[in-house]
Amino acid sequence: MAVPRIACFFSTSGHSGVDRAARHLIPALAARGYAVDLLRVRRHGPELPQIPPRVSVIDLGSAHTYGALPGLVRYLKRVRPAVLLSDKDRVNRTALLGRFLARVPTRLVLSSGTTISIDLSTRGPLERWIQRNSMGKLYPFADAVIVNARQVAEDMADFTGLPRDRIQVVPNPAVPESLFHQQRPVPDHPWFGPDEPPVILGVGELCARKDFATLIRAFARVRAVRPCRLVILGEGSQRGRLRALAQKLGVASAVDLPGFQPNPYDYMAHSALFVLTSRWEGNPFVLPEALAVGTPVLATDCPSGPREVLDGGRYGLLVPVGDAQALAQGILQTLARPLPKTTLQEAARPFTIEAATDAYLRVFGLPLRAEAIP
Repeated sequence: MAVPRIACFFSTSGHSGVDRAARHLIPALAARGYAVDLLRVRRHGPELPQIPPRVSVIDLGSAHTYGALPGLVRYLKRVRPAVLLSDKDRVNRTALLGRFLARVPTRLVLSSGTTISIDLSTRGPLERWIQRNSMGKLYPFADAVIVNARQVAEDMADFTGLPRDRIQVVPNPAVPESLFHQQRPVPDHPWFGPDEPPVILGVGELCARKDFATLIRAFARVRAVRPCRLVILGEGSQRGRLRALAQKLGVASAVDLPGFQPNPYDYMAHSALFVLTSRWEGNPFVLPEALAVGTPVLATDCPSGPREVLDGGRYGLLVPVGDAQALAQGILQTLARPLPKTTLQEAARPFTIEAATDAYLRVFGLPLRAEAIP
């Protein structure tokens, strides 16, 4: 007797939302009793900090996604997993072709985690054409297509022509249960000491999509009204520009960019407010994480995710994208009248790892706990 085997085929940057999802989902699936194979493209993520029991990491023999096709076909023919999960369009196309060539009955589930029409607006015309057509014309050959927010599903259907009823919404496995209960230690940072001014926190890649420039402009307006400080965790190409902007606005002494933090929960738990200023998203992990530790949140009403996570503004204010004045007003309002911790944590419950794992297994067509098969 054997339990069903789930294969996860990813090729990531190492610090993306897919990486974070994999680091949560793969151990959770194994904890449910399933055998899980992480199929890796060399020099690409995700990296698991520890390899749990019942999890195997398999090198597909290539440093390029398309080059991994022969290894994927060999794996599928040899192992014949019950389910193959893949994420992002290039990987999804490879998974589609791999299953076709392997001629196996493996259930194929394709995932996409971003608002595709906006994401592709920054790409070249050839890449836009390829992704739009592959999603519209090839994804119907998969057994299921999943996204992480309703607005992402609607955008994919509208932009690619993939029928909306072929797209299922599955929440991100964002929140460990421990976040609701553990007392988080104070970060090793002087601004989080006793009797210090409140800290406003941002987390994410320092890039144009996250729009931390608008956050710094809003912070300068808030700082003119009340004492506070701004910490932005992350690395990226705009670090120099953001520092220069803070200097220009006269708030450099109150803005710190301490770099990427693999575990931002301590910073979240001890900040007065978490702010997300993205121009577009899929469904950001950081919002439910901040809510789970009981920190008030404020977000731009960007496509997609914040409106869904915050229930239209019930659990945190939503402000227009790129509007520093509205963002500053929202920051002041939230600092003055934060929601109770229990209310904030309530909003994070749909995004726990366990709730998301249930949803994935339903899409996989598998029991919530592994059952041995002949």
